[in-house]
Amino acid sequence: MGTKTEDETETGMTTATAAGPDEQVTEQPGEPAAEDRVEPAEGPSGVGQGAAAVVSAALGVVSLTGSWLGTVAAARETLVGQLRTAADAGVATQVKEIYGDAWHTSALWGGLFALTALIVGAVVLVRPAFGAPGRTAQAPWIKSVAWAGVALGVVGLLLAVLKYTDVLLGLPATG
Repeated sequence: MGTKTEDETETGMTTATAAGPDEQVTEQPGEPAAEDRVEPAEGPSGVGQGAAAVVSAALGVVSLTGSWLGTVAAARETLVGQLRTAADAGVATQVKEIYGDAWHTSALWGGLFALTALIVGAVVLVRPAFGAPGRTAQAPWIKSVAWAGVALGVVGLLLAVLKYTDVLLGLPATG
């Protein structure tokens, strides 16, 4: 490598000799110097996979904590149960129609969010196997977040099934 020299020309352009006297780089005023330029990375950056992994984890958290959509659906089911139940219906019928169906609707929406988190996380984890040959490396943080999404999805799905089947916090016995 040769020494670096710079010459200012009459037009305001700078020429730099970095590799030798025969190789010159012309730079425009206001542009970063050649050594300061950032070259774009070759190949995919993994931004899409990272975003999908974060979405998977977020959906897993939503499946555990509840969502606006699940709350609205449960409230709607409560209203429908109130409208269907006759005033002279028994206590067991009233509890099932007003509260039980809303509980199952809430469990159903939580299960849908959990299943979506599980699927998105699994797709992120298996995506490198279907990518370009020779490019199977995936950033460790993407794998970690995707695994978190899968784990939260599994837990959320398990809890949703237990809620829906009344194994977990079933309706109280009336009678």
